[in-house]
Amino acid sequence: MMISTSKDSWFHLVYTVYTGTPNSINAGQSRIHCAIFKHISLFQDSSNLLFHLSLTPTEMSSSNTIMWSSRALRRLYSTKPKFSLKRKSQSGTTESKTDSSHTHSGHHHKHLLAQPTTPVRARFAPSPTGFLHLGSLRTALYNYLIAKSTGGTFLLRLEDTDQNRLIPGAEENIYQTLQWLGLKIDEGPEKGGKFAPYRQSERTAIYQKYIQVLLDKGLAYRCYCSKERLNQLRDSARLLKPPTTVSYDRYCLNHESPENATELPYTIRFKSPDSYPVFTDLLHGEINHQPQVNMTDRRYEDPVLIKSDGLPTYHFANVIDDHLMEITHVIRGEEWLASTPKHIALYDAFGWTPPKFVHIPLLTTINNKKLSKRSGDIDIMSLKSKGYLGEALINFSVLFGWSPRRELGEKYNEFHELKDLEKDFPLEGLTIGNAKVDFKKLDFFNKHYLGLKLTSDEAFLQQCVEDVYPALLERLNVDSIDKSYLAKVLKNVGPTLTNIKEFDNEGQFDFFFKDPKYQVEVLKQFTKVSDVSLFKAILEELSNAKDLHNLDSIVKSLVEEHDIKKKLVYQLLRFSITGSQSGIKLPIMIELLTQETVFKRINDLKSQL
Repeated sequence: MMISTSKDSWFHLVYTVYTGTPNSINAGQSRIHCAIFKHISLFQDSSNLLFHLSLTPTEMSSSNTIMWSSRALRRLYSTKPKFSLKRKSQSGTTESKTDSSHTHSGHHHKHLLAQPTTPVRARFAPSPTGFLHLGSLRTALYNYLIAKSTGGTFLLRLEDTDQNRLIPGAEENIYQTLQWLGLKIDEGPEKGGKFAPYRQSERTAIYQKYIQVLLDKGLAYRCYCSKERLNQLRDSARLLKPPTTVSYDRYCLNHESPENATELPYTIRFKSPDSYPVFTDLLHGEINHQPQVNMTDRRYEDPVLIKSDGLPTYHFANVIDDHLMEITHVIRGEEWLASTPKHIALYDAFGWTPPKFVHIPLLTTINNKKLSKRSGDIDIMSLKSKGYLGEALINFSVLFGWSPRRELGEKYNEFHELKDLEKDFPLEGLTIGNAKVDFKKLDFFNKHYLGLKLTSDEAFLQQCVEDVYPALLERLNVDSIDKSYLAKVLKNVGPTLTNIKEFDNEGQFDFFFKDPKYQVEVLKQFTKVSDVSLFKAILEELSNAKDLHNLDSIVKSLVEEHDIKKKLVYQLLRFSITGSQSGIKLPIMIELLTQETVFKRINDLKSQL
């Protein structure tokens, strides 16, 4: 891609692309800031300074590189210096297209995001080369919701053609995760359906049929080039000035097949068009993405469609399957935006109408770095084992690039349950801009849904009792605990918990099941009072009270008699009950433990002072 501007505005533009800040800088600084891109060359052409952004195919496969480049391009197209997109024609001349005709701005296109009026057929097509993580969940969720909210169909398709990377248990993990989260599959490998099979490894005959169609049309060809030759071509492409983002020279298209062709391994390549078709993304608008070429040493993209093992590549299989399975909408990550022109060209080659595409923003950390396993993009079922609820994960994930519509003046509601989203998931709520993943927000949602379910879902409450019961027995060193009492405790402490695992955390709720041990020094630190005689006097009067239900009047009397603050009385009572500080309200603790137990503990503490 070449962007032509006046010399003065070029430096301003480059700095804005990288930093998003339209500051004034010098040429040396602009070159430094542009170092994030892998290849930059500057040269004069008809008195215009041209900026070349070039990424090799290998670098384009790096999601980190794609994240930087897509972010930069979004900023570039929203900047205002006058520039034009230029590309070389077949004759080597430069064709221009003004920025107004390239709609890839920072604002989504609401007219394109109008809610479908007919049932949507959407698919989730993971590769069982790893366990489902947050990015996969978000993709599955959006496809599921657009299907369900329009009365449509949600498909699961396994893209398992990369046999060397398959991981044992990954396929089962996909089924378990979707089932746990409540995402109901209408068609899939286990469910079946009229377009079965739904594993790509079982659809080889179908792909062979359609690759022959392209071969017969002259739109595909066999390539016998060795890995060594392809590596040489890629290396030489990087050295070209200007560089090229594509590397193949079409040797096998323009030469007869070798004499011993039947004995040689080969791939089948797509004869890519001279220019890829412009396509419309419902979120980003019109996209015209062309590879950069060097006209003195012409190379071509010509992607591989069938690998040497006879299995299809992702680019070929997903186009064939989406068409045959009548997929109407494809929602996937923005990292696939650069590959979509190839897919559109394949649809055109077959004479098929492509589905509607929506490329959703990348997930990043709060520091705006690509989300990875190291930075928290861990598999969903491991989050379940850590005590996170499916409802919390659904709510957490749906907001990664989507926000609900609101009427003017309407209060923002950030709690969204799956049953409500299934009925109303407007596409116009989709947003552009990388979605930052803050796990503190997941804790926030988990606390909300944990408290809600402990108090309203009896089955969930009983399951939690069974989950915490063994560890509680072991920690307390007892043979049994009344499970009905444990259920009451969980129901009442639920609103204070972020995660059910916190109930086992350092025994902070053990006082509900056994008498606490008191330490006078801890009491002094807790109350910030060191007068032990005052403690004894207050505890004496508390122990003489007949009924703690009128606690406020008892406290008021003690405050007036000893000229102290109410806080001290409450702290002493709390400490006598728990032996430490606790977030549970006093009336709740007294009700659960009974007044008899509380009076006993008041006297126990008094006797140790």
